[in-house]
Amino acid sequence: MSTETWKPEYTERARELWRAYQRQHDLSGLRGQVAAVDPESGRVWIGESATDALDRMNADGVDTPVWFVRVGFDHYVTKGRR
Repeated sequence: MSTETWKPEYTERARELWRAYQRQHDLSGLRGQVAAVDPESGRVWIGESATDALDRMNADGVDTPVWFVRVGFDHYVTKGRR
């Protein structure tokens, strides 16, 4: 995905949608998996990896920019000190 298609407001919208999704669904058994959140439609796909989540999206015929997050965390990946 090109960052040129990602609008600045998408990130906050996706975070809001993810918070709402977590309130409505029991995700306790999915910790560490990856969620792909579509900030326009509000749809969420969850898979073992980002590739798996994208495969699920593609199977549904969806090809839009998404925001990724790890279930049980507030981020997808972080870069830290060694």
